[in-house]
Amino acid sequence: QVQLVESGGGLVQAGGSLRLSCAASGRTYSIYAIRWFRQAPGKEREFVAAKLWSGGTTSYADSVKGRFTISRDNAKNTVYLQMNNLKPEDTAVYYCAAGVNWVSIDYWGQGTQVTVSS
Repeated sequence: QVQLVESGGGLVQAGGSLRLSCAASGRTYSIYAIRWFRQAPGKEREFVAAKLWSGGTTSYADSVKGRFTISRDNAKNTVYLQMNNLKPEDTAVYYCAAGVNWVSIDYWGQGTQVTVSS
């Protein structure tokens, strides 16, 4: 099993920045890819960013390209989502998720709320 715990959410004004963290524990050696998703009230959960656990390859939703950056601290088994130039439409609960291959989602965190005021 893999446990994922997100933190770093909060309230920020439009144009501001936040950095979300996702701390992984347990069988982290089984993780192939780590992703961030978000879900706004009344909307479907949507993909935000992904990264190979081993490093290298990243992927971003068009809506966040150039503003968000996914990265990993190997020593801490923690993945970050640096969010810059935040917009009110970025308001959502943000979840990290881990998969044992590139296409599967096997583990979810509990989510962290991000609210961007205009």
